[in-house]
Amino acid sequence: MSAGDIAARFHHAWPTISRHLKVLESSGLIIHEKKGRARIYRVNKQKLERVNEWLSWFDRKPARK
Repeated sequence: MSAGDIAARFHHAWPTISRHLKVLESSGLIIHEKKGRARIYRVNKQKLERVNEWLSWFDRKPARK
């Protein structure tokens, strides 16, 4: 999805969207490739799966003593 397509889904100013995309990219959760002047972003599914595994830890019920 292009940066413009992503931005169109939210009610924030472009600089805010751009900053968030940079944070997500620096964490490895998204990857971009350039096609002409556009940047096309996609989710890094391997990284997202690791996050999902980590978050599932919070769903586990603690063992009773």
